[in-house]
Amino acid sequence: MAGGASQTPVSLSDRELQIIDLVAAGLTNQDIAVKLEISKRTVDNHISNILTKTQTENRVALVRWALQWGKICLDEVNCCLLPVKKD
Repeated sequence: MAGGASQTPVSLSDRELQIIDLVAAGLTNQDIAVKLEISKRTVDNHISNILTKTQTENRVALVRWALQWGKICLDEVNCCLLPVKKD
């Protein structure tokens, strides 16, 4: 993947996955902090750790990585819905 993103599965905590979802929704670090009732500095640290773990360079690359690995679902895009079986 372009941007140096990891090509192998990465172990992320539930909180990290929650933060990725909020980043993908377009929230700023301050908005995420308010929503999760944590400090902005804690969010900054989570984002830094996530970028390191996923080997991504920025938020855009992170969202692309998350879509590729099925970690997020955006507006029914990249959702693992089972097809309806027609008889």
